[in-house]
Amino acid sequence: MNQLDLRSKAFQANPHAAYARLRRDSPIAGVQLPIFGAGFALARYADVSEALKDPRLANDPANAPGAPDPLGQWWLPAVFRAVRHSMIFSDGDDHRRLKNLVHLAFTPKRIEALEQRIEQVTDELLTSALAKGSFDLITEFALPLPLWVISELLGVPEADRHVFRDRMEGLLDSSLGPLQLVRNVPAAFQTMAFFRRLIADRRREPGDDLVSALAHAETEGPRLSEDELLAMLFLLLFAGHETTVNLLASGTLALLEHPAQLERLRAEPALIGSAIEELLRYTNPVEQSGARYAREPLTFHGVEVPAGRMVILLLASANRDEAVFTEPDTLDLGRTPNRHLAFGLGGHYCLGAPLARLEARVALPALLRRAPNLRLAVPASELRWRGSLNLRGLTALPVRA
Repeated sequence: MNQLDLRSKAFQANPHAAYARLRRDSPIAGVQLPIFGAGFALARYADVSEALKDPRLANDPANAPGAPDPLGQWWLPAVFRAVRHSMIFSDGDDHRRLKNLVHLAFTPKRIEALEQRIEQVTDELLTSALAKGSFDLITEFALPLPLWVISELLGVPEADRHVFRDRMEGLLDSSLGPLQLVRNVPAAFQTMAFFRRLIADRRREPGDDLVSALAHAETEGPRLSEDELLAMLFLLLFAGHETTVNLLASGTLALLEHPAQLERLRAEPALIGSAIEELLRYTNPVEQSGARYAREPLTFHGVEVPAGRMVILLLASANRDEAVFTEPDTLDLGRTPNRHLAFGLGGHYCLGAPLARLEARVALPALLRRAPNLRLAVPASELRWRGSLNLRGLTALPVRA
């Protein structure tokens, strides 16, 4: 069994070479993560898709005998332990209760109602960015658009929205090491305090926003506790903001690096739906699943996984599996079928998927239409990827219009 170093610079620069070797030679590999400890990673589509639905793998370590509790470390500040109450760390009835509460508030109707405003904000951001001629696509476009959208959904006052990125940047891009967590404590406390004030305001004076809906929604029992609501807000900010930033930026880079596909999309605007699915598969804004834990001893490809041991599902590897996708390393905007796992599968399928698709469906065509000569401002070899373990995102994307 091979070992996979998810934190090495070589891996982060070119993870797909490592994934291809794993799928071919060692579809289950050993991994070692800060705080989470030793575990295993699955690389093939068949294994990953089945594991995403397998009830023998728990998201909550408390449901797997012998599993460590990474977010229960004595030295970990309480502000980080609050995340322990979110949906991604729950199973069974508890997960269904939390998901049903969110479904009541995070409805397709609420998302669809945002489309006109997304178009307006997209136009404003592009007008400002394109006037500069050369700009960083992330800071000028890919970042502020989803930040505005998730802030609008949550009901964050306009005057306070600029503080979100400063406070959340380190939290979202942490490698989960002790030093990084300690460094991020002030921003985490400030964000937690801000959310507490927002919750209190919306409980006192509800509005037409997600925080109000979550604070007052009830199903199958009592409302969300404050810890659960705080954890939910962090999760929604994480899932509804940073992943979309990566989709827009990495998706644009993929198009610029494949000019024939870019011209195909320009010539066939109706291809945008299929194009977004392919960009999700090809760029993988979320590199891997959160940790799962074996409820009982399991065996994968002859390797025994003890009860309580962590299992990581390599979504990005599954999305390039030769056994499922024809020419998986080729960007094909008309690919069909395209059963990618970018948003997961099963009970923990990403609730923010419709929102991410909507933002991309509005933003990417507008960018291509208004910047017909868009190109990289630096050689692609100079681009750098951030060190996040779960997310695949660029630090910057300098472009010229």
